[in-house]
Amino acid sequence: MRMLWPTPLDEATDDDLERIYAYPTELNGSWVQVNFVSSADGAATVENRSEALSHPADKRIFLLGRDLADVVLVGAGTVRAEGYRGARTTDERRARRKRLGLSEIPPIAVVSATARLDPDSALFTDTRVPPIIITTEHAPEERVARLADAGGEILTAGEQMVDLTAALAELARRGLRRVDCEGGPHLFGELIAENLVDQLCLTVAPLLAGAGADRIAVGRATSESRRLALASILHEDGFMMLRYRRRE
Repeated sequence: MRMLWPTPLDEATDDDLERIYAYPTELNGSWVQVNFVSSADGAATVENRSEALSHPADKRIFLLGRDLADVVLVGAGTVRAEGYRGARTTDERRARRKRLGLSEIPPIAVVSATARLDPDSALFTDTRVPPIIITTEHAPEERVARLADAGGEILTAGEQMVDLTAALAELARRGLRRVDCEGGPHLFGELIAENLVDQLCLTVAPLLAGAGADRIAVGRATSESRRLALASILHEDGFMMLRYRRRE
């Protein structure tokens, strides 16, 4: 993997990538990084999944994002579509997190206003860390109870819609400030609308998907666009790994 900008590197090492993608050192509240992959013509998925747009270099950065985070944030639709389970680790990745003062494995925090998740899915049955279910007061009580019985930690934020600002504040209160959001498009759209995105890691795949697929952000429109600053560019096999940060 080559780094093209800001410092050209013929081969970016793991140490280089850790430095490039590091979270800010001093955080008083949550800091949200969003990871996405898209085709060259802007599609977020091919046949409703992101796998066809991915590449080993992209997956390397995807896993690094998990390694550097306190918590992985994801929407319920993505959990269902991609068959999410608990985060995995290796000896090397455990050592990295220990060196950085992080827990051994980050929890998966799932946003679902109605708590529509399967308590028998791998998210609950194939994990070493209980998932956090971010839901609302309006979610059916029996559904929430089943998820709690399956081992989920319930975080209620909002009445009918999930209040993402309140949810992130509660995660930060629990010490989960470094947030690695893995989608999907509806959750990303809401984070943009609430001006909660601090960094976007976007992989552009050398592929034309054609009409029909969603963009990487959908849903509620914003009253104004959010300005970003380009922070780094990496490249491998035609795939561009772009990193943008909130413009101060």
